[in-house]
Amino acid sequence: MDTNTILVISAGFTSFFTFQLLFHFVSYWFSAKVSPGFNNLNFEKKIEWNSRVVSTCHSLVVGVIGLYIFLFDEATIADPLWGDASLVKVNIAIASGYLISDLLILIWYWKVIGDKYFIIHHCTALYAYYFVLRDGVLGYIGNFRLLAELSSPFVNQRWFFEALKYPKFSKANVINGILMTVVFFIVRIASIPPFYGYIYSVLGTEAYLRLGFLIQSSWISTCVVLDVMNVMWMIKISKGCIKVISLIRQEKAKKSLQNGKLD
Repeated sequence: MDTNTILVISAGFTSFFTFQLLFHFVSYWFSAKVSPGFNNLNFEKKIEWNSRVVSTCHSLVVGVIGLYIFLFDEATIADPLWGDASLVKVNIAIASGYLISDLLILIWYWKVIGDKYFIIHHCTALYAYYFVLRDGVLGYIGNFRLLAELSSPFVNQRWFFEALKYPKFSKANVINGILMTVVFFIVRIASIPPFYGYIYSVLGTEAYLRLGFLIQSSWISTCVVLDVMNVMWMIKISKGCIKVISLIRQEKAKKSLQNGKLD
């Protein structure tokens, strides 16, 4: 077993156990320290809170590493299909360790946080990452898909505000909601046209044909599944954002009208 393989396996196992530790122990202690309202939540809310704390930690780690790879990793940038970089594999191993950890938590606490769409998302991503880790192909593509995780901290923060009963029109809630919508659109939706444009550009090339039918079909099919889910989530987020902005405008109009009457 070579050094790179040992490094990737170690990263995956370390990721799994670290995120399990965060969920079962660290989040309880940390959340109670930074947010007094955490102790007032019921059992079900605390379970989802801890799950989202872990999700946020994972997103920040793989998102920052992924952004560095996307911008500066010469090997994978030069050859997105066959460029085999250790850092890419480590990042995907970290993501895989998290996905397996989160799958176990989802199943164990199914009645509290179970969600069939997350099961589909996690299993689809793990299937795609398997080929990257096993064959050392599509490293840049796999890492590019991980950039979508940069939107998760904002999505989770929205839930935290809701759990703590922050007013919908509070400044923090509104700013986070706008950032969530913008970032989600940039990393999950705006990236769709250039991504499939790249797929089209390499179809039939020697490098693409060398991947073999299984990897070719798995690459495209898993991305389609994930992007359909991203579009569904984007529609839901956009509707929520538009609704809040509309309500804010209505409130401002009412206040202006009241002030006018007082004058």
